[in-house]
Amino acid sequence: MIEEISKPDIPVGKWIKCQNCKEILYRDDVRANLGVCTNCGSYFRLSSRRRLEQIVDENTFEEFDLHIESKNPLDMPEYISKIEGLRNKTKLKEAVKCGIGKISNEKAVICIMDSNFFMGSMGYVVGEYITYSIEQAVEKELPIVIFAVSGGARMQEGIISLMQMAKTSNAVNKLNEAGNLYISVLTDPTYGGVTASFATLADVTLAEPGALIGFAGKRVIEQTINQKLPENFQTAEFQFEHGFVDKIVERKDLKDTISKIIKLSKGDYNG
Repeated sequence: MIEEISKPDIPVGKWIKCQNCKEILYRDDVRANLGVCTNCGSYFRLSSRRRLEQIVDENTFEEFDLHIESKNPLDMPEYISKIEGLRNKTKLKEAVKCGIGKISNEKAVICIMDSNFFMGSMGYVVGEYITYSIEQAVEKELPIVIFAVSGGARMQEGIISLMQMAKTSNAVNKLNEAGNLYISVLTDPTYGGVTASFATLADVTLAEPGALIGFAGKRVIEQTINQKLPENFQTAEFQFEHGFVDKIVERKDLKDTISKIIKLSKGDYNG
């Protein structure tokens, strides 16, 4: 009689692989460590829901709902059905979640982009939400905090997606004229039209360690200029070194750092 070979009892979905050190990690340990690898310290990307849990005080977030839908100006095959599929899969309406909440008891307008939805690309709906959020910050005299993660403009929407760069940038200009504080947090990755517009127009620009930040990708730039670029090119550390980022903040310190900046802008910080 052939003995049955027992299979390891590994619960499905309980383990996750770090793309940096290749270690297999217990998912709950990574979650408890704020989405940071417990072996090498590299950062996993966070969903907007997880980011909200980490940054915003419990039960204080009131989400905006503009009741707007994505358009398909280029009649791209299956574009709208793909959006519906992503909505069902991610339980997100679009690639950004916006609303008003409190960060360590400091009230602010908060926008959190999500790479799980079309890689956080900015189309008509994302542009509308970002613009509306900035306008709400002006109207309610609140600071605004935007967490950026994006592959860039959503090219399925053609020129409509590119126009969101101008629209959001103009909104930031009005925010500046009103004197409201704007904090931008660049996470991995922040590229393309988002980098070239609202994400880099803040009063204070923070970044998570190791985040890739740029316009075009490193390989595209190397092929264009026929030169080898530095190993750490476009990392948050490289951008900080060259004055593009004001401060690199570890994930565990982000909430405290943001609330302190808001207090400083109000003249309330005594620490």
